[in-house]
Parts: sequence; C-alpha cells; structure tokens
Amino acid sequence: MIKMTRRLTVLREAWPLAEAFTISRGTRTEAVVVVVEIEQDGRIGRGECVPYPRYGETVENVMAAIRGLEPDLAQGMDRETLRAKMPAGAARNAIDCALWDLEAKLSGIPAAQTVGLAPPTSVTTAYTISLGTPEAMFKSAHKAQSRPLLKVKLGGEGDLERIAAVREAAPNSVLIVDANEAWSEAGLAESVTACAKAGVALIEQPLPAANDEALRGGDFPVPICADESLHVAADLEGLRGRYDAVNIKLDKTGGLTEALATLKLAEDLGFQVMIGCMVGTSLAMAPALLLTGAAAFVDLDAPLLLAKDREPGLVYEGSIIRGYDGALWGGTA
Repeated sequence: MIKMTRRLTVLREAWPLAEAFTISRGTRTEAVVVVVEIEQDGRIGRGECVPYPRYGETVENVMAAIRGLEPDLAQGMDRETLRAKMPAGAARNAIDCALWDLEAKLSGIPAAQTVGLAPPTSVTTAYTISLGTPEAMFKSAHKAQSRPLLKVKLGGEGDLERIAAVREAAPNSVLIVDANEAWSEAGLAESVTACAKAGVALIEQPLPAANDEALRGGDFPVPICADESLHVAADLEGLRGRYDAVNIKLDKTGGLTEALATLKLAEDLGFQVMIGCMVGTSLAMAPALLLTGAAAFVDLDAPLLLAKDREPGLVYEGSIIRGYDGALWGGTA
C-alpha cells in the first residue's frame, strides 16, 4: 500500500468575464480553470492552468490526467521527473507550478530566488482588444487609448478595416496584432502591409501552425511572432527563418520549468520574446511574471478581463503590474 506523503486536490473553477471575449475561434463569457493543490507537512502549493480546446484539451481530460499522477506525486515526484513523464500542456503546467510553490513553502526559499531571477517591481502588460466589427473595436480601443500597449485580436476577412479602426481610436498606443492562425497565405502580404502602415510592432501567428512554412525567408516589414507554432524548447530550432519572435506561455510549455528552458534557448537563438497567457486568474499569471525581465513584450492582462479576480491577486494599476506578492504564489508563507 502506498504511503501518502502528499495529498492532491484538483479543482474546477469558473470565473465570469467582465464582457464577452472573442478571438477567431469563438467567444467565451467565463474563464474555466483547473487548480491543483499539493499538500505536504501542512503546507500547500498551488498551480492553475487553462485547458485549451485548440490543443485537444478539455477540463475533464486535464483533470483526469492530473489525478492519474496522484500516486507519483504522493511519493515525492519532483519537477524534472514530471517533465519527463508527462507531455507539455495545461495539466503539467498546473502540477509543475504547484510543485514550485510547495517547494518555496517547505524550503523557506522564494521561487524567484530558486529560479535565479529577481521578482519584477513593475511590468507593463498589453491590454487585449477583443475581435469584433471595426466599429466595435474602434469603441473598445478608444476606451483603452490611454494604455501604452494594446493587443488586437483579428480574424481574417475585415481585418484591414479593423486594424485601421483601432489605430485611429488609439493613435499613441503601441499595437500588437494576433490573428490566431486566421490569415491565408494568399492574403498575407496585404495584411502585413496594412499592419506596417498602422505602425504595428508585432504580428502573432498569422498563418495556421501547419502551414507556417510559407513564412520561411519572408522579408516582412513587421516582426512575426510564433504562438501556436511554439510549445517547448525543442520547437525553437525549427522556427528559425520563419519567425522573429516567440510567445512563451506556461500552459503550452507545461509549466515554469520548461518555460525557463524555452526562454534561455530562445534568447540564445536570437528570438525576441513575448511572455503570454491564457484567460485565467492571477494565480496563473504569477509564475509567468518571473520571466518578464527578459521579454520584449508582456501579455499578462487576463485578470483585467475578469469581472473579479481571486484574492490575493496581482496588483494592476492601469496596464502596470505592481510588485510581486508571494502570498499569491511562490512565497514562503
């Protein structure tokens, strides 16, 4: 009989959004997340993930995968063993981050110190403009025009008008556009030209990941960033010549452990780095915040899209994330 030295709890949580959030794949009105709690010696480590249907994930199969590792976790599975045993994705992310948090609490050494990266004092995050008609996006961008960095969701047909509308509404903001794989190779040049005309600083995943070989060798006037095409460090070498930048998300890498390796290799290979997120709470943002010192762009605005964040949560002042609260994640208390 296995002696349980740790206790695993897996929770499904639903967090209503402040308003409907739309990308090229659909619309949602709530953020559904999975939270892992690992208890040992009276201390509890927590991690949060967001199952993503684009990668074949559901809340049910993610929770089942996590529970499937309960015997291993009970006997002390560490992060590197987890990384070798479980594939990258949301389930591994939640466990990995919970193990980081638990280690900080058991050792008395904050996760930031173990990582070797100083916790940030302030970070400017992008703020997302949801996909809609050009008129609706103009209104949203006008409302957010004081924010220094806007991330604009696009969806294919009508994008030229959307780009122009957002730029008119927010003339002083830096713009990132995210097509979420919705563009075609035939319309790529025209769309990139429109982005360049609008002064867009970065274009995320313009083509489907399966078709992005068409980007190879392209001399584009706007840097192109891989999102769906990048999951783990091993993907990076194959992205050279197609992308200028990569978007590292913990739900894709399968946790902070792999994200750190991906970040290091991305820097070594000369990619610009964005640190991004799925739509979750501050608990999912906190581990990713440790990576932001090396990032050209930060997109950790998901808590700003919620009707209410968890408490304690990260402190947002406009688009600035202030400080780093170890009581939320990664601290010793």
